[in-house]
Amino acid sequence: MTRYLRRGALVFSTLLVLLAAPLAGHADGRLSIVATTGMIADAAREIGGEAVRVKGLMGPGVDPHSYRQTRSDIVALAQADLVLSHGLYLEAQMEEFLHRLSRRQTVVAVAEVLPRDRLLGHTDYENKFDPHVWMAPTLWADVVVAIRDAMAEARPAQEAYFAKRTEAYLAEIEQLSAYAEQTTASVPADSRVLLTAHDAFAYFGRAFDFEVIGIQGISTESEAGLRRIRDLVDLLVERDIGAVFVESSVPERNVRALVEGAGARGHQVRVAGTLYSDAMGTVGSYEGTYLGMIDHNVTTIVRALGGEAPTGGMQGRLGEGAR
Repeated sequence: MTRYLRRGALVFSTLLVLLAAPLAGHADGRLSIVATTGMIADAAREIGGEAVRVKGLMGPGVDPHSYRQTRSDIVALAQADLVLSHGLYLEAQMEEFLHRLSRRQTVVAVAEVLPRDRLLGHTDYENKFDPHVWMAPTLWADVVVAIRDAMAEARPAQEAYFAKRTEAYLAEIEQLSAYAEQTTASVPADSRVLLTAHDAFAYFGRAFDFEVIGIQGISTESEAGLRRIRDLVDLLVERDIGAVFVESSVPERNVRALVEGAGARGHQVRVAGTLYSDAMGTVGSYEGTYLGMIDHNVTTIVRALGGEAPTGGMQGRLGEGAR
């Protein structure tokens, strides 16, 4: 009973905040945008430049699958001119709230624009799709266009400005995709196995021809049991896989359990690096942008699995720190 009372109180307080929040509109004239994920927020900033004010709810190391809106988030969302969410059930714990918010605010789920035949399904989630589309730059480029369109609809007078900036940004994403194709092609055929903390890299695997294995499912809410760990240890030993990866937004314990399990059977496995899966890097750093996030992942994976890639990545900027 107490649990239901707490939930009712939260819903009631949320509604009070929404009702009390002033309507959108800002003295400086800039388009006010709230984006759920860092990747969407980064794209909105690239498209909008000085004409927008963008707030991202989920920062470095934050897991969007389990994220719940805070009181300050609710106020920011209620006051925004435009709310950009990802969709595809990525923000699972916010979905109901975003649906309610859409009755009074402009809320656009930007990844929902992708045709279903370009999305990956999952046997664990009927009628749901893998939401991690940013892992394939060509897919993410189409999401960027959807972000541009939502911004242009919210501010028609700046449509040409947004279009020009989007064209330049899409050229950078195309360059990133070409870099990924070139460097991943250098990984030997028998080393093209990417084992990570959760199943966030399937689109990456499809785009660049890697076998991808996640300890957990496409949502970090799905727990990896002892049997799953045991089966993956068997796989590491039987296929002589020597490298696994941790993720910046997922606890390392399952990956460490794999390494220890393989070691107990005389097979040495190393943690080959940390990948950015559901969140970008440190704010203000190159890795804290979408381009830097994917550049880091590609470069780390390629070098760890025996391919050739420059230590500084596509632009020589990896590891330069926050500015």
